[in-house]
Amino acid sequence: MTDDPRPTLGRNVYALAAVSLLTDVSSEMIYPLLPVFLTSVLGANASFIGAIEGAAETTAALLKLASGWWSDRVQKRKPLVVAGYAIASLMRPLVAIAHSASQVLMIRVADRVGKGIRNAPRDALLADSVHPSIRGRAFGVHRTGDHIGGVLGPLIAFVLLSRHIAELRTVFWLAAIPGLLSVVVVILFVREVPRPATEPARAKNAPLDLTQPLGATFWRVLTVIFLFTLGNSTDAFLLLRANQLGVPVALAPVLWAALHVVKSASSVPGGALSDRIGRRPTLVAGWLLYAAVYLGFAHAAVAWQAWALFGAYGIFFGLTEGSERALIADLVGPMRRGTAFGWYNLAIGLGALPASILFGYVWDHAGAPTAFVMCTSLAAAAGRGMLFVGRAVSAAGA
Repeated sequence: MTDDPRPTLGRNVYALAAVSLLTDVSSEMIYPLLPVFLTSVLGANASFIGAIEGAAETTAALLKLASGWWSDRVQKRKPLVVAGYAIASLMRPLVAIAHSASQVLMIRVADRVGKGIRNAPRDALLADSVHPSIRGRAFGVHRTGDHIGGVLGPLIAFVLLSRHIAELRTVFWLAAIPGLLSVVVVILFVREVPRPATEPARAKNAPLDLTQPLGATFWRVLTVIFLFTLGNSTDAFLLLRANQLGVPVALAPVLWAALHVVKSASSVPGGALSDRIGRRPTLVAGWLLYAAVYLGFAHAAVAWQAWALFGAYGIFFGLTEGSERALIADLVGPMRRGTAFGWYNLAIGLGALPASILFGYVWDHAGAPTAFVMCTSLAAAAGRGMLFVGRAVSAAGA
């Protein structure tokens, strides 16, 4: 960290962006094909897909809290980041040998164990690596790398399948290659950031206290984020809805790649916007856009509308992903930042399970439009909630 009036992004930001790029090439070769694989090959219904994704994300969230706290305690972030990426890269391609939806559930949970171990320490390490005035841009660059991988992964899968180079299960196996490369990059190029010398070196001997001293403002903001998460079910349902609207299965990877093109293009501008106008207004704008997109999915009738809505959905990510993480980093000091990101990820993960299960249940029993309207209402309520806590956030300098 430096007091330079014109701080720049350092090596860690770009290295972690490259790691996320490679990881997402691997995961997105699999993810957009997974809903169709589960329903058409393994015979799962929407409710079970929701259960798989919800359970996977909740498992990851619980580990994010523990790993974030541990990285604060031992004052080391990189070992947990390396371990998390390694576990996920080894487990993810095992979908290729699954012959039941229950096996996919176990593999997805194991994959998310890796994500749970790495994410909070990684986000804290990224925040530690840059000046607060460019924190939104730093997270935006990281998300851009992630989303470029989200473009390349589905396109690779599309080419392999459409040109009959590989069958579906072979594509899942090939996803191991970029995953292993991501582990190599994080080992060789990511560096630990020393804690500021002015901070007391007491973390290693600190008691297990996961609630203090993060502050009242942090908890109010986290409560609102959790409310939004209850309406933010797995994106697998968007792919199923697109298929309902007439998007062919063969084009699902292309649709998913198009979404990531918009995500990658909007992530840096969205993060930089939060640096200029504030985290809260940027975040509220993104949530309201999310509400509008889900309302659009509720009333869409033809395939081209699905493509347009996926494009708008990508802008939502650009507005929220970097600004949300930067807001969390702004609200706490470096000594508690890993724990703060752990709680943040726990809130998202705990919301993911009921969100996905409830969405799948409503879809099965009341239809897709009703499920999408439900999520629209929750996103709008969260936007109003963030406005309500806005004074406290502004007072905290976020």
